[in-house]
Amino acid sequence: MAARSAQSWLDGQLGRSMDLAAAATLRARAGGPGACTLKARIWHATLLTRVRGLGAATIMLADDSSPVHGSDRVEKRAAHLLCEAELDLARGDLDGAVASAEAGLRLAQQAGNRSLTPSGFLVMAVSTTRRLDLTTALQYANRLRDHALLGRANLMAGQCAWAVAQVLEARDGTESIAHLLKGLVHDGSLARELLVSQPAAAAWLVRAAQRLGDDEIAVRTVTQVNELAARNPSFRTVQAASAHAIGLFERNAAALERASGLHLDRWAQASALEDASAVRFARRSESDQAVDLLKRAADDYLAVGASRDVLRVRSKLREVEGNSGQFSRRPSRTRTQASQLTDTEYAVAELVSQGLTNGRVGRQLFMSPHTVAFHLKKIFRKLDVASRVELAGTWNRLVEERTTELGAESAFVTGDPVGRLAV
Repeated sequence: MAARSAQSWLDGQLGRSMDLAAAATLRARAGGPGACTLKARIWHATLLTRVRGLGAATIMLADDSSPVHGSDRVEKRAAHLLCEAELDLARGDLDGAVASAEAGLRLAQQAGNRSLTPSGFLVMAVSTTRRLDLTTALQYANRLRDHALLGRANLMAGQCAWAVAQVLEARDGTESIAHLLKGLVHDGSLARELLVSQPAAAAWLVRAAQRLGDDEIAVRTVTQVNELAARNPSFRTVQAASAHAIGLFERNAAALERASGLHLDRWAQASALEDASAVRFARRSESDQAVDLLKRAADDYLAVGASRDVLRVRSKLREVEGNSGQFSRRPSRTRTQASQLTDTEYAVAELVSQGLTNGRVGRQLFMSPHTVAFHLKKIFRKLDVASRVELAGTWNRLVEERTTELGAESAFVTGDPVGRLAV
């Protein structure tokens, strides 16, 4: 029954897939404990996560009434953690998503179960791209590509292609993924699986197509997601995805704002607000509204830890308001070297330490190479390093400093002096 549920999902029949998943879970429970019960429950929780029934998915995962013993125990824990990772990503908890994915992948490797790993690789690729850790993102994108070529990602091949495309676009620009986008939207099964599983994907495809000036990709995406929305009227995630894609295609700011309200995914909400602001910026009389939308988008991106997106939005605000474009920061309670960097400087240092040139850093952070060089001079002075090589050599220590510092700040703000609540 779980297999039939999976096939229905791939066919874009969300209601039937969810009903079959629920029935499979009940049947497995009635049949007694064991790995089949676990697999059915995790598949059901995965589908709930993808339609953003996050509360129900959390309850499903917490119901651990089917213990597994012996050699299956490691595999059980791996599957559980990887499902939690996808749930954390949907919630906008990037730190939790990365931690769960890393732990789940280690256990999946220990259990020798390669079928579990694509979901973990996807979570890592998307999360680290949003956090501006492109070196790590590229590593996982390459692993996703290898698994796809070996046929190990059949149930999520469209999502894997989308994750790889995001990483490559972040590193090399939209032009570098034009062939990948064409292949994705022209393969009906790949596109369908992606569009029903990732609420932000349709708008992302339309946006990329508009950057490329490729109307065919945009039209095919809008047509496909609109058809899925018509077939699944009771699923809000698909309705939001369709509204967002259509509003972007038609450059309708009001429709995009409505789409933001429909989205159940906070990152997707921010994306729709940012798209609406771009439309309003094109009309001088609506610039004040555009700025307000952009600030709301920045707040949402910041809330889910999407550093790359925050930098992009702050760059746009800097252009229209003449501000510094830096993140809002709490006063530092320590005097570590890392605490001396502004967030923009920290992002520059992060990318330079990964070996990127000033030009590529500028493209990632939406600033000129000259501005990157200006920030780099200040970084060298603050960190007391003399070269890019020296910066790269000390970067791991600085990251640890910053993590410790932010953990201490979180504990201070929440009133937890020993840091128990700092996540």
